[in-house]
Amino acid sequence: MLSVEDDGDVEAEEAGRDMEAYERAYADDRSWEDLQEDESGRLRVVDVAQQQRQHRKRVAAMAGAHIQRGIIRYLYLLVDLSRAAGEMDFRPSRMGVVANCVEAFVREFFDQNPLSHLGIITLHNGVAQCLTDLSGSPETHIRALRANLECAGDASIQNAIDLARGLLCQIPTYAHRETLLIFSALSTCDPGDILEAVRRCKDANIRCSVVGLAAEIYICKLLCEQTGGNYSVATSETHLKDLIMEHAPPPPVLAESAVASLVRMGFPQRGAEDAVALCVCHGEVKMGGGYICPCCKARVCELPTECHICGLMLVSSPHLARSYHHLFPVPHFEELEGTAMANGRESEFKLCYGCQQKLPFPGGEVSGVRLVCPRCRQHFCYDCDLYIHESLHNCPGCESISSTSSLPDLQN
Repeated sequence: MLSVEDDGDVEAEEAGRDMEAYERAYADDRSWEDLQEDESGRLRVVDVAQQQRQHRKRVAAMAGAHIQRGIIRYLYLLVDLSRAAGEMDFRPSRMGVVANCVEAFVREFFDQNPLSHLGIITLHNGVAQCLTDLSGSPETHIRALRANLECAGDASIQNAIDLARGLLCQIPTYAHRETLLIFSALSTCDPGDILEAVRRCKDANIRCSVVGLAAEIYICKLLCEQTGGNYSVATSETHLKDLIMEHAPPPPVLAESAVASLVRMGFPQRGAEDAVALCVCHGEVKMGGGYICPCCKARVCELPTECHICGLMLVSSPHLARSYHHLFPVPHFEELEGTAMANGRESEFKLCYGCQQKLPFPGGEVSGVRLVCPRCRQHFCYDCDLYIHESLHNCPGCESISSTSSLPDLQN
């Protein structure tokens, strides 16, 4: 005879079998518990613990905000498409999850590094294949990867880093050479001495980082330690995306390549729409658009790029301006608890300066902590803090003060 506890377990198991796959996923996540209703009746996702983790992570990163970073990066993304990428411990498979994470990473990489270039190398059947060359077009890389998602054979780390090293050695010395390996396998099938390949990467000042999907591997850890990269292993799909996204901002510059150097850049003009010219990028005649090199008058299709004729670095002024937030980052906002808000005039700030939503204060309906800018002393919520530091890169309170102080004195 079944007991009461056994009857409950059987009913729960039968209910789980009756649910569809997507229903079981939502039942496991219980995402509806993160929804809260605001004063206007709209539902908002409020995950205070996740927001606090992101804020602490940003505070830890801002501790080294004054270190030197390279804003001109040349990175090769090494994607493992061996038979191990077809494992289904990630849903729907490792390859599908990696493809989605790579697509998000490529877009974020060019948003964070507008002056940088990226290329993709795939690992399968024991060889390494250059899928896309170094360029500044995210759509080109995404389309090429989506069209070549086939996993087969074994992965070879030696072939991958040797191919990437041969391509990155042609890059000028002022640029920062990097590789990011997304590795799914537990072994590597190499034709020679992989330790010698690691030494050559170190001598070429190539920073190699690895994100694993299965378990920690000694050769991957050694590769990262010798070249100054980061090695981490993902435990879930969300963790994998976070680990890959950590490589989007520029990393600290290696000590041996921290010497500053002047870089010649040109700001080309947009060509006429009805003009017919030879494109030096593709070696064919194209009509309309493009950009004209101010030095040799050659035509290129996209920016930023390096002129194939005179070797001048061609950029646009918005690209250069968007790179400045790495040099002058927004300071991290300080947290104010309820006891701190009760002392002084902090309790007067009941609305977020950015989105005008209610902020927590002693005796109020909203619980939690608020954030304050150390410069302008304006108060913000967690959502605005995330948007300011990761997308806007400017504090609205500080900008309003600077714009007000720059206005002419009308009374005089």
